[in-house]
Amino acid sequence: MPENTKRPTVVLVGRPNVGKSTLFNRLLRKRRTITDPTPGVTRDPVEADGLINGKPVRLVDTGGFKLDRLTGNRRAENANSIDDLVVERTLATIEKASLIVLLLEAGEITSEDEEFINILRPYQGRLIVAVNKTEGGRREADAWNLLSYGFEKVFMISAEHGDNIGDLTEEITGRIDFSEVIEEDDANRPIRITILGKPNTGKSTLSNRLTSSNASIVSDIPGTTRDVIEGSFSWKSRDFTILDTAGIRRRTKVNENIEYYSVNRAIKTINEADIVVLLIDSQEGLSEQDKKIAALAHNKGRGIIMALNKWDTAPQIKNAFEATRDRIRFMFGKMEFAPVLPVSAKDGTGVDKLLNTAITMYSQLNTRVETSRLNQNLQRWLEEYPPPSGPQTRFSVKYAVQSSANPVEFIFFVSRPKAVSEAYISYLRNKIRKDLGFSYIPVEVKVRSSKKNREERK
Repeated sequence: MPENTKRPTVVLVGRPNVGKSTLFNRLLRKRRTITDPTPGVTRDPVEADGLINGKPVRLVDTGGFKLDRLTGNRRAENANSIDDLVVERTLATIEKASLIVLLLEAGEITSEDEEFINILRPYQGRLIVAVNKTEGGRREADAWNLLSYGFEKVFMISAEHGDNIGDLTEEITGRIDFSEVIEEDDANRPIRITILGKPNTGKSTLSNRLTSSNASIVSDIPGTTRDVIEGSFSWKSRDFTILDTAGIRRRTKVNENIEYYSVNRAIKTINEADIVVLLIDSQEGLSEQDKKIAALAHNKGRGIIMALNKWDTAPQIKNAFEATRDRIRFMFGKMEFAPVLPVSAKDGTGVDKLLNTAITMYSQLNTRVETSRLNQNLQRWLEEYPPPSGPQTRFSVKYAVQSSANPVEFIFFVSRPKAVSEAYISYLRNKIRKDLGFSYIPVEVKVRSSKKNREERK
């Protein structure tokens, strides 16, 4: 990726334990910082590049303010304390921020909050106020009292549960000037692939083949079979990064601490990858453990390729692969879109098709559909399968937007979100895949109230 992208900086600030790190992870859509109920876990500002509503930003999680350290003799006495350093670094981060999100907690506003609000008054034009831990409307009435501090608007959210996060992200991207941002060329950055599966399915053999035999550029990072070993290679003018992981066994069979941590590290590579290659031993077939791994990748919105390894040793029976593929898709009802490919990591058979599929899949993961095109298709979909008209099941679909790419997510604004059945959501998801070019990848579909959105825009 280009380094000089001039990403706007969005800084999360607030007193300790209000949920900044949880919100940070929520906005990034991955676990990047440690979250813990113990105040003061985050000290140094933690930065990460991410996309909010498809817009590139630099997100910063800051340490919690303990403002009593800033005044009086206690400041002089503790000038070199950890808390002092946390505050100084946070203030310096605020100075360079494009946008500041002040996170408060639902309930009584503390004197520490009030002092913090006063410190931020010079930055009013770059300030957004969010009140956390209001899931299900909890303590919202108290939170509205914040308007007495001169804020024009406050956002009631739950960083943990995701309540109203979409409203907050729309405000963030709406308040930032992206005119000087140099768009990152995601389509051409290295495609990150993690190889997952049970032990002895051939993951290291496949990784070694990709980074050695088929590589024009090889840059392996040394490690052991219990570490995640990262390597890179180029193929057909495309750069790839490959993550070779420890074999994943059922939890009841993991009895050593070192294996426990290596398995957990392997699972966490799903967060770091664009595509998961689930390597399945073709002689053993699909296992319950394989299904769990695939489900984890699906829930994260990652591309998934099911690779049947050691296919060169399978009996040469007519239509054997088709029968095996159909059986896997039957067992994986909701993942019939995921490609199933025969490969041999040992002799390289099928590897070219695996990489071609990964390139196509990556392109789909990063595809963004224009809102006008999406809604033109939506009108046709509604005509082909109108929403129910019963008194309890009736709802109308107003419009839709694509809220993110990689992972791909769409939001449909409807009159009665609770009336929308899972069957109708599946219908919309299948239409998106078929008509808009997302045939290989998971697609997340969410519904939100169109009435609420209209009221907020008034």
